[in-house]
Order: sequence, then C-alpha cells, then structure tokens
Amino acid sequence: MTRRRFIARSLALASATAAAPRAVVAATLAAVVPVVRSDDEWKRRLTPAQYRVLRQQGTEPPFTSPLNDEKRVGTFVCAGCDLPLFGSRTKYDSGTGWPSFWDGIAGHLATRTDYLLLWPRTEYRCARCGGHQGHVFTDGPPPTGMRYCNNGVALKFVPA
Repeated sequence: MTRRRFIARSLALASATAAAPRAVVAATLAAVVPVVRSDDEWKRRLTPAQYRVLRQQGTEPPFTSPLNDEKRVGTFVCAGCDLPLFGSRTKYDSGTGWPSFWDGIAGHLATRTDYLLLWPRTEYRCARCGGHQGHVFTDGPPPTGMRYCNNGVALKFVPA
C-alpha cells in the first residue's frame, strides 16, 4: 500500500466515523467478526433482489437504486449485516447508474478476482457476511483513482 493510499484510506475512515451515528462508529472500530447464516436464513432476511445480488452475485439494473441520488451525510452499510462499508464523503456520481465511491472503510471490504465475464475484474464483498457488493475499477476520481461500483440493493443508508 502506498503512503498516498494509506493517507486517503485513513482520511476516509476518519470522515466516515466522524459523521456516523454512535452505533455505526462502534461497529467500525470493532474487529470484523464473520456472520455465518444458512441459505434459508439469508432467504428469510433479505428481499428477493437483495438475495440475488448479495448471495448469488447478481447485478441490479442501472439507474434503479434510490441510493444513486442519496446526497445526505451518513454511512452506507451492508444490507445483509449492517457493517459500515462507505462514508458519504467518498460517494460521487460516476454516471454509470450505480452508487459509486472512491474509497471504502478500511478492513470492511474483501476483494477477489472474478472471471464471470471471461476477463478478470476485482469483485468486492462485505468482510463480515461475504455479501457481493460490486466491482472496483481504476478509473475513479482523486485522491484514490478508484471506483467502487456498488449495487444499491446491497446497501442501506444510515443518515448522520
């Protein structure tokens, strides 16, 4: 990790936790403990659209999420387990039709290479429940140059 990226992540975490409600701050600062549920439990807890994205690695249609237009101060949390993933300060309009962020909360996103479209892409998931969130690309804005392209149904917004 470069010094620039470390500083950017630290600032993003600081801003996310500064604007987050007390419960979200506590969750952010605590170690991420994995959540394990059966497939039947996930089906009961999630809407069909959330289940398709979070548990089956689906993608929602672009420009359908109300979170695309969310501009309030707060925190975007995993719809499966409420782990804080992004602070509102890192959200921007990428023009792709999905909520996009230039950085996530350190330690709360797990990445892996996915070949579902034949070429390699970097998928990211919630570090707590393993729920699929989206893919990260290197065409984002400063300071990180990253674009975390997220499915809106995989997130919930918690206003500050």
